[in-house]
Amino acid sequence: MAVQYDPMNRLRLWTTLPCTLPLLLTACAPVEMYYNAGTEVSRLDADLLGCQVAAAQDVPVSNQTRREPPQFYPGRRICRSDGSCYTTGGWYEPGDVYTVDVNAGLRGRVTEQCMADRGYAQVSIPRCTGEKARNAIPAVTLVLPELTPQSCIIRNQDKTWQIMNSSG
Repeated sequence: MAVQYDPMNRLRLWTTLPCTLPLLLTACAPVEMYYNAGTEVSRLDADLLGCQVAAAQDVPVSNQTRREPPQFYPGRRICRSDGSCYTTGGWYEPGDVYTVDVNAGLRGRVTEQCMADRGYAQVSIPRCTGEKARNAIPAVTLVLPELTPQSCIIRNQDKTWQIMNSSG
């Protein structure tokens, strides 16, 4: 059976790549999270939610509408074979309009300070890979363990986490 070239396959790849590439990159990136060894994960979730709500009340959303600068496209000089030339007119394209929450950074710092006041620090935990990830017995971390240089994290299908400290 002969296989025919389908140019739409290449188009499908390029149209789905922008969606799948970020997923592939984040699947390998370390997990940034608030951490306090010995704390129950449910307590961490409640503390984080409380800090985020307090920060949202103290530093509300303040959206500003902004516009990218316009882009000028100059005219072109076009010459005919008889030697006569003319210039086309240039044009401007307006810049894109977008919205920025100017308080987002401050709100994040207020949340971070609130979590620090509750005993948490931000940590970066690498994702478990290779044999360590394949051989892991599925489980859910309920209490945050002490972190070691061998610590890594696995994201379960139900969006829970498993933090592993063994070197295997």
